[in-house]
Order: sequence, then C-alpha cells, then structure tokens
Amino acid sequence: MGGGGDGGGAAPAPKQEELNPHPVKDQLPNVSYCITSPPPWPEAILLGFQHYLVMLGTTVIIPTALVPQMGGNNEDKAKVVQTILLVSGINTLLQSFCGTRLPVVIGASYTFVMPTISIILAGRYSNIVDPHEKFLRIMRGTQGALIVASTLQIILGFSGLWRIVVRILSPLSAAPLVALAGFGLYELGFPSVAKCIEIGLPQIILVVALTQYLPHKVHLAKSMLERFGLVIAVAVVWLYAFFLTVGGAYKNSPIKTQLHCRTDRSGLVGGAPWISVPYPFQWGAPTFNAGEAFAMMAASFVALVESTGAFIAVTRYASATPLPPSVLSRGVGWQGVGILLDGLFGTASGSTVSVENAGLLGLTRVGSRRVIQISAGFMIFFSILGKFGAVFASIPAPMSAALYCILFAYVGSAGLSLLQFCNLNSFRTKFILGFSVFMGFSVPQYFNEYTSVAGYGPVHTGGRWFNDIVNVIFSSKPFVAGLVAYGLDNTILRHDARKDRGYHFWKRFRSFKSDTRSEEFYSLPFNLDKYFPSF
Repeated sequence: MGGGGDGGGAAPAPKQEELNPHPVKDQLPNVSYCITSPPPWPEAILLGFQHYLVMLGTTVIIPTALVPQMGGNNEDKAKVVQTILLVSGINTLLQSFCGTRLPVVIGASYTFVMPTISIILAGRYSNIVDPHEKFLRIMRGTQGALIVASTLQIILGFSGLWRIVVRILSPLSAAPLVALAGFGLYELGFPSVAKCIEIGLPQIILVVALTQYLPHKVHLAKSMLERFGLVIAVAVVWLYAFFLTVGGAYKNSPIKTQLHCRTDRSGLVGGAPWISVPYPFQWGAPTFNAGEAFAMMAASFVALVESTGAFIAVTRYASATPLPPSVLSRGVGWQGVGILLDGLFGTASGSTVSVENAGLLGLTRVGSRRVIQISAGFMIFFSILGKFGAVFASIPAPMSAALYCILFAYVGSAGLSLLQFCNLNSFRTKFILGFSVFMGFSVPQYFNEYTSVAGYGPVHTGGRWFNDIVNVIFSSKPFVAGLVAYGLDNTILRHDARKDRGYHFWKRFRSFKSDTRSEEFYSLPFNLDKYFPSF
C-alpha cells in the first residue's frame, strides 16, 4: 500500500524481543519481600500495624450492622469487636504457623451475615421483651450454628477431600473465582464511600497519589511511600475528618450523615472497657437448632470456596509458587478450627481470609509471613486494651470503603493475571471465561435484588433452613463464577483443551514433593512435616 514519504527514510524494524509477549511467571517478580524474607524489624512492625488498620473496617462494620438488630447496645458492640479482634489474631497465627503458612489475615466475613440475620429473625426470639436478654439468646444461637458449621471445613480440610477437588483446578477455572473474590465485593466500595463523599473521595485520591504517582517523582522516599502510603493517607484524612467533626460541620446534618461522617459516633470508645479479656462462652452456653446450623453450614461452604480464591491471590502477591492441593486442604482444615473458635468465643460471624489484607500485600509489594504475624499480635493486644483499640476502630466507615476500592481491585487483578497461563485465542477459553464471569455477577444480582424488594430470597418454600441454604450459596459472586467455570472447564473436553486451560503449567505443583520450592514456602515449622506430611 502506498503512502507519503516522511523525508527521513523508513523507520528501523523493531527488535525481535519487542514483538514477543511477556513470558509466563509462576512466581510474581518485583516483590520487595517475599513470604520467607522479612523486612527489617522497624519496617515489619509498621507494616503489621498497617494490616491491623485495614482489617478493622470489616471487624467494625459487621458488629455495627448485626448487634443493634440482635438487641445489643454500644457496650455489647464494643465487646463483640474485641472478641473478633482476639479470635482473628489467634486464627491468623494458627494459619501462618500450621495452615497454608501464607501471609493471610483471617478475619470476620460478610458471607456469614445472611444466616446470622436469619437467626435474628427467628420466631422464637420475637417474644423476648428485654433487649439485652434477646441479644444474649440470639448470640448463643449463632454460636451453636457456627460450632456445627465449623465441622464442614474441618472434615473437608483435614480428611484431604478438598485436596481432591482442587487437584483438577486449572488456571482457567481459577481465574473467575479469584477475580470475583475481589471484584465481586464492589458494592462495599464506592456506594459506601458516597455516604460521606467529602472524606471518602479524598481518601481514594490520596492513597493513589501517595502509592502510585509520588514514588516515581520523589526517588529518595520511593520505597517508604510504596509501603506506607496507605497508613499516611489514613492518618491525614482521619485528622481532616476529626477537624470537620469538632468544627461543627455536621452539627445540623441528618442523623444518618452524622453516623457516617463524624469521628465520634461509633459508640465504641465509650462502650469499650479499659482492659478486658474475651473468653469462651462469655455470653452463656450455646444453643443448637438444626435448620440454622444447616444454613450456617452453607455459608461455611461458600466461605471455603471464596477463601480458596483468596489463598491463590495471596500466593501471587507473596511471590510463592502455586499452592499444592494438600497444603490448601490443610489450610482449609485450620480455617474450620477458626470458625469453631468463632463459635466458642461468640463473634456473631464466621471467619475467612481477609480479602482487603490480601490486596494490601499487592499494594505494598511485601508478602512477608512475619509482617502478618506481627499484625496478629496487634489484634490480640488491642482486643485486651479495649479503649485503645476502640480509638482505631472508630475510623469512619467511608474511609474503610475507600481503601476497599483499591485493595479489592488488587485481588481481582490477581485473578486476571492467571489468564497468562491460558490460550486467550481459543473460543473454548473465551466462552468459559466470559460465561462464568457474567453468571458470577448476574445470578447473585438477581438473588440480592429479589431479597431487597420482597424481604426474602427467591427460594421461598416452607422449609426455612432450605431457603437459607440456597439463597446463601447463590448470593456469592465468586462461588457462582467458580462453580460455573470449574464445571464447564472439566466437562467441555476438546482437542488441546489441556493446554488451552493452562493445566500443564500447574501440573508440577499438584503434589508437594514435585517442586523443590514447596519445602521453602509451605513446610511446617519445628520439623512437624515428619509427623504431618504433605502429599
């Protein structure tokens, strides 16, 4: 084809390497500190505190939503927050020492909110007049349901059954699951930021500026801004929100605006004791109901699938090799122990891998196990010193939601990065990927819309426990996306499907001993592998 001359002759041909795609990496490069290489102690302590600050959002939001509906007051809410902090610290240490050994925070999960609300609305509590008595009775009911539900993950994990399921997971079927473990939480992001846009939006802008733009302009402080930009942004915006509060900016605002924007309306500082140690059965002996236990068990299964996606994302950001199925199954078993502790202590919610903390690994480029263990220490410390912990926990919810916009996105992008192992020019790949992601968003949207209009889920039979099971399962975006992708990927069998789905890249990680790096990342401490071998 002809064209006008440029007067300078033909442009030089591009170098051959410029035309080649980026090579596939089973370990993420450019990570500052990987799972086994801790940063210096001062940095590690500050990074651990940053992880503690990030997990506080969910730790406070769930009791704030549930405790008043249960009949509890500010003192009860503060006590539940303290209990979640203590149990989260213990569970995080158990997971880092005995479970997957990945740098994951195990914290309160939104997945368990729906069955907990179902327990709150149970008819047998409606006749209780005294609010505190009602709170205690409902809390004991949730404890019993969580104790029973924990057995599902304990059995699937420690028996190795989950290992069998994960063995045929390919990068193609994992990509929608991991992606929606992050992107699927979009409703917790900007919709909550917009409830107090004057502090939420500056929080997003400041974190992006400090972590993405300034490090490349201020080279002397590059690593400091990349690693601690989030905590600096939180401190600045929190101070700004405090000045707005004491300056009377919300004096004549509606109550709802004051609750979201003011720094003194959480009720946690006033309700929290100076020193208090949460302990098992502090609310009384758990009560058991078969229907509620089945509904909570469904939530436990959904949390298990969602955690599988989050574990895979963390392996990327910790620059570890893909997780051997036996190690993942071991982690699931210990996560079940964590839900058992939730039931024994009474947290009103089960626990799972904290998605926001998984995203923070990507933001800071620090995937060190030691940092997460230090953050667990902060959780336990501030759970006992109630007043001090309540001060940090009183950060306005729109600030936490602003952080979610960035941190959940990191987890979602970890899922998309798995597509590097797949053949994206294959129509089989395009169908499975597109259909699973679309259904992962669309099916839960239908369930959630139906519930918000009708007050109950689409499945509305005479058996309440059956309704809760189905409605909980199909309200989870990563669960639906992962189920569809996993089913299609293992049943649509065509020529070269094994290569198209990227299965051959992960084959050498199917057993613990088939890759020499597994020992470095996932072996148990104190020579325990001798007694509890991984396969």
